[in-house]
Amino acid sequence: GIFQPVSRENHVEGQGCMTTFNKEVEKEVVIIGAGMGAMATAARLGKKGYRVRVFEAGDRHGGKCRTEWIDGYAFDTGPSLLTLPAVYRDLFQRTGDVLGRVVEMTPVDPSFDYRFHDGTSVKFANLSRKKTLDAITSSYGAAAAAQWDQIMRRAEAMWDVSREPFIESELKSVASLFSRRTLLRDIFVIAPWKSIRGLSIKSPHLRKILDRYATYSGSDPRVAPAVLSSIAFVEEAFGAWHITGGIGKLGDALYQRCLDRRVTFEFNAHVDEITHEDGVVTGIALADGRHIPAHTVVANADAGTIYSHLIKNPPRSVRKAQRAIEKMEPSLAGFSLLLGLKPSAEPQLEHHTILFPENYDDEFEAIFNKKVPVEDPTIYICAPHDETMVAKAGHQAWFVLVNAPRHGADSFDWRDPVFAQQYAQKIIDRIEARGIKVRDRLDLLEIRTPADLEASVLAPGGSIYGTSSNGARSAFNRAKNRSPLHGLYCVGGSAHPGGGLPLVGLSAEIVAEAILTRDGGGQLSSLDRH
Repeated sequence: GIFQPVSRENHVEGQGCMTTFNKEVEKEVVIIGAGMGAMATAARLGKKGYRVRVFEAGDRHGGKCRTEWIDGYAFDTGPSLLTLPAVYRDLFQRTGDVLGRVVEMTPVDPSFDYRFHDGTSVKFANLSRKKTLDAITSSYGAAAAAQWDQIMRRAEAMWDVSREPFIESELKSVASLFSRRTLLRDIFVIAPWKSIRGLSIKSPHLRKILDRYATYSGSDPRVAPAVLSSIAFVEEAFGAWHITGGIGKLGDALYQRCLDRRVTFEFNAHVDEITHEDGVVTGIALADGRHIPAHTVVANADAGTIYSHLIKNPPRSVRKAQRAIEKMEPSLAGFSLLLGLKPSAEPQLEHHTILFPENYDDEFEAIFNKKVPVEDPTIYICAPHDETMVAKAGHQAWFVLVNAPRHGADSFDWRDPVFAQQYAQKIIDRIEARGIKVRDRLDLLEIRTPADLEASVLAPGGSIYGTSSNGARSAFNRAKNRSPLHGLYCVGGSAHPGGGLPLVGLSAEIVAEAILTRDGGGQLSSLDRH
């Protein structure tokens, strides 16, 4: 099996808050948003017999997880790979049919091609530490390989310790962890006083690779907790996977699974308010004036939006949670290019290529401190080897992403199209300077700024992951899955356990299980172990 079984204690919603509800009402759930967390929750509850209604402000499902077709080219404009596929294998198996029947997954090997400013490079193998260490030895020597092996052993230990209490389980408070018998050992392994930058690694090339894992959660490696290095172990141990046709096919399959479970969707339905009375949720109010009564509401929206805008006149308990969320630093945003390229005799790039600059710290200083676009950014290129993602044989669809400060009055204003075009050309210049031809092949160029992301999926400031993991207490300040407003649950990237497809899927499992346990419906099984 992939994981060991995890037992979870039953949780009590609150005395008296559900005792007067009849069984029919208890079986109704309203969900705000149609992102992956929302749909994963809806499918699980729909399978258990709940009547689930989803209200989405946009005109489509999937949230940030989408594959967009533009003039004969398909681009994964959100997640561009799937890790921890067991989360979604379990989801599909528990809600009707196995994942392999609805999408085709293929391993991405090598998982990443890392290229550096000094002309050196190294390719990390998929699902093989030995091959990765051999590649590091070939590029940077045996000492560097030994350093990476040591880091991965530490990351594996961190994953083993953090998986059950911090990732798979509902996280209530710091105090809830003190009763663990292995507390002292766990603290020593996780080392909450350390940042990713605090982990000892001498190779400057491997240091940049390790730092990059902080950006997986939109964070700054100079202050993000060292436990985020466990992402590197997860990626290595469970693989990087592509879905034929694009990652958006996963969202399409989940949407269909929801329909099969009789979940209803209403698109272009903007929610203005989560209504409540005496500390208990009573439904949602829509922008068109309708009120949808509900005793259970699941919000798959940015936590800041939920607590600061959707809950009007919050009770004291909600205000406390609101203050904790306000302390969270927003995650970094992204500036992306969608490139449609004509055929070339040049060797094709690997599926994932990372071009590191000379000074990585300048990037984090620009984004988190100066709040300005990065002069010489790290460039991520996703070039899928998937003929189903282009209309014409030999053509290629590249998704190019650079980290960026969020959009907004307190950060950087990304609404200037002239600047966006100039910045795009600068990025293409950087790519070409690394010997990768773009301009001679260019058939399509579309630019997406953080302001565009904010407008398309209601992500405040275009922050990719909602909130960052900057600081040792970030996990505890993130929105809890169970809101202090009884009957309201939070799911998705800005809620526990965090952003990214696997964690969002686990967030949905936690929320669905909490609702089932509250209603006496028993627990959902945890991750598929077989």
